[in-house]
Amino acid sequence: MEKRSRIRTVYLYLFSLIGLVLITIGSVGFINLGLRAFVFTKADEYQRTINKQPPYPTVAVEKYQALPAEQKNQKKVTLVLSEQEKTDLDNWFIAYKNWKQEQNQIDYVTSQRQEDAAINLALIIVGVPLYFYHWRTIKKENIT
Repeated sequence: MEKRSRIRTVYLYLFSLIGLVLITIGSVGFINLGLRAFVFTKADEYQRTINKQPPYPTVAVEKYQALPAEQKNQKKVTLVLSEQEKTDLDNWFIAYKNWKQEQNQIDYVTSQRQEDAAINLALIIVGVPLYFYHWRTIKKENIT
């Protein structure tokens, strides 16, 4: 009977601990998400713009690759582009310049600091009440 009682006790404590860990990790994740969305709004700025980079113009690359090897080794290569290809290249260049301007406006140090601050503050917000609650419970049990 006592062996079964110990196994049950270990089981209960173990799964209580696992549940506590899962709740803590989930809570930290949600708090971190909220802090990034409402307090540290620049924390994800880099991720928003990295996917906006315009694709490279493939027309010039394709024409360059089609050149014979001896022409590729020259310092200056002349490619003949159609009007549509020129327009596509001009549009790409404008999109690239706009993307580059957006990149220059981002302060990556501030963005990274706010990202770190959001994670750390979320851990503190969850950890402090968790610690004090359990410490108070231990003290109550030791007094009685």
